[in-house]
Amino acid sequence: MKLSFLSILLFLSAFSLRAQPKLLNKESDQQFANRMRWFTQAKFGMFVHFGLYSQLGGVWKGQPVEGYSEWIQANADIPPEEYAHLADEFDPVNFNADSIVSLAKRAGMKYLVVTAKHHDGFCLWDSKYTNFDVASTQFKRDILKELSDACKKQNLRLGTYYSIIDWHHSSQEENSNGKNAWERWGQVQMKAGERQKYIDFMKNQVRELIENYDTDIMWFDGDWVKWWDMEAGMDLYNYIRRLKPGIIINNRVAKRELFQKDFGTPEQSHFNKEVPYKWEACYTMNNSWGFKAGDSNWKPAADIYQKLLEINSKGGNLLLNVGPDDTGNIPDPSVDILLKVGEMLSVHPD
Repeated sequence: MKLSFLSILLFLSAFSLRAQPKLLNKESDQQFANRMRWFTQAKFGMFVHFGLYSQLGGVWKGQPVEGYSEWIQANADIPPEEYAHLADEFDPVNFNADSIVSLAKRAGMKYLVVTAKHHDGFCLWDSKYTNFDVASTQFKRDILKELSDACKKQNLRLGTYYSIIDWHHSSQEENSNGKNAWERWGQVQMKAGERQKYIDFMKNQVRELIENYDTDIMWFDGDWVKWWDMEAGMDLYNYIRRLKPGIIINNRVAKRELFQKDFGTPEQSHFNKEVPYKWEACYTMNNSWGFKAGDSNWKPAADIYQKLLEINSKGGNLLLNVGPDDTGNIPDPSVDILLKVGEMLSVHPD
């Protein structure tokens, strides 16, 4: 008997679901709703992309580099050992966690997610498991601790972005067969016999983020890499829930196209109708996530306000990005946009 394409698709979907590792302590719908309540009610959050790439501002050796500035290592094909020297110059003297959190609050935001570790592997906290972190720079201050303290003081929730891929870690290497930056660096290769060692490293760092900074959201990225699979993602999900049962984890902890808990994460786009799961759309205010000096294509505050209304009306949250510059300052246009959105929300809070 011939099977229709739809029948085959449904069969494969069912098989995929059965094959997935089981979730830890399966929740009832009500238990899940209770855990997600603050997030569902928050509606609006601040994304902060900040790291070594911020001091480059999208420029390498005097030449502007196309693409997102936080991908400059990939787009300019900078060897890890050369890129690592940027840590020698990292000194964002104007970084002020209280001011950043205060700005988020004035904009009407209820939580903040910071790039604790992006794809380049540099950590914004004092980690026991690497020297490629902020504590090893001349700046020395623990950026994540300062943000965590500021969020608690001003009653905002803290989330930590953590990249599954790591261009600095010894377990991974550039894919020499790649024909472009995405194939070489986006699909970074895991060295033979190193996968479990790196997963253990990830778990140790995630435990630090939870135990030392009490993060409320683990926001993963880089799940697209071929050596990361559903089994590893679900194991990490379960591990995190054991450490902090009430924590919220985004769907990129596993394979985003197959997994929807705890919330979906459309990027630079959003759904135009309600979907049967929690979700959050993340957007930039210009064309880059990290600070890019030559990018002045700022979205009008009115457009962002309208986008927020559309997303909220479909049951989603908006995670709106800022990219502090090399000194730690949020660019003036970003500040201006956020304050205007905050004013609009204060006039029409619903």
